[in-house]
Amino acid sequence: MALSQSELMRLLESLRRADGVEAIRVVCERILQELIEAEATDVIGAAPREHSQTRTTWRNGHRDRVLTTQAGDLDLKIPKVRSGSFFPSLLERRRRIDRALFAVVMEAYVHGVSTRSVDDLVKALGADSGISKSEVSRICGELDEELTAFKERPLEHTVFPYVFLDATYCKARVNHRIVSQAVVIATGISATGHREILGLMVGDSESKPFWTKFLRSLRARGLENVQLVISDSHSGLVAAIRTVFLGAAWQRCRVHFVRDVFSVIERGSGEMVAATIRTIFAQTTGEQVRSQLNVVADMLGRQFPQVKSMLLDAATDITAFADFPP
Repeated sequence: MALSQSELMRLLESLRRADGVEAIRVVCERILQELIEAEATDVIGAAPREHSQTRTTWRNGHRDRVLTTQAGDLDLKIPKVRSGSFFPSLLERRRRIDRALFAVVMEAYVHGVSTRSVDDLVKALGADSGISKSEVSRICGELDEELTAFKERPLEHTVFPYVFLDATYCKARVNHRIVSQAVVIATGISATGHREILGLMVGDSESKPFWTKFLRSLRARGLENVQLVISDSHSGLVAAIRTVFLGAAWQRCRVHFVRDVFSVIERGSGEMVAATIRTIFAQTTGEQVRSQLNVVADMLGRQFPQVKSMLLDAATDITAFADFPP
């Protein structure tokens, strides 16, 4: 793989003319090209114009290949052979972007960057040729494969007695239209406190059938012995929990509950009311938790009768956690 004297002088002259970034590109291009030629020599069994008894075939020109890297576009030449085929192990077939830029494209895709903006980003990183929409889609197709594997992995490696369920809404393109989609997420907590995302699913709304399908998919993957499920009070979700996780207690999410309380009081009182309600959850025993709820209900009821009613009506649901270890 050693360069001749004339080749070294040409490379040196190129580096002298180039700026810092271009110099890096030139060096990377030349190193990769030399490695490709060396591998071709090893496969063929002889260097160009070399007579050798180990030769298996002959070179038959080159084909151009552009490799986009963070150092810029590298113009490489892949040796062709008369019989058989050769492709350098340093490169990957049907991929002209190196792994570093590959990760950048995926990250941009995950954050909702448009394909046109991804193209601008790739060019800004030194890839003069940019990237096409179809190539962005092909690259990000690997994300779908990884996500599918994550979503379908077994859940039998440990027991998750506590499960948090929630949803968020995102804009998504469905049938060439931008629509709002519900993304439901399940988070499991083991007896030792280990937290793990168990699964997620995308649908049109948080209906009972949709939540039921999602929860049954978790059961089918091995989620068993769930003792406490924590979620908001969405009717479809609660109904699905009671259908799928028979025997599990349900804890109404205190954050969502406090948000509901905010809707019936003036804004200026929110911080005081929230701080008072939080004292319920700061108690150390189940008996103290339920006793404090009654105290707080009476205290807030003098000024906010609706809040008192909400606390008493939801008493069982927002104190279910008190029967479990701290």
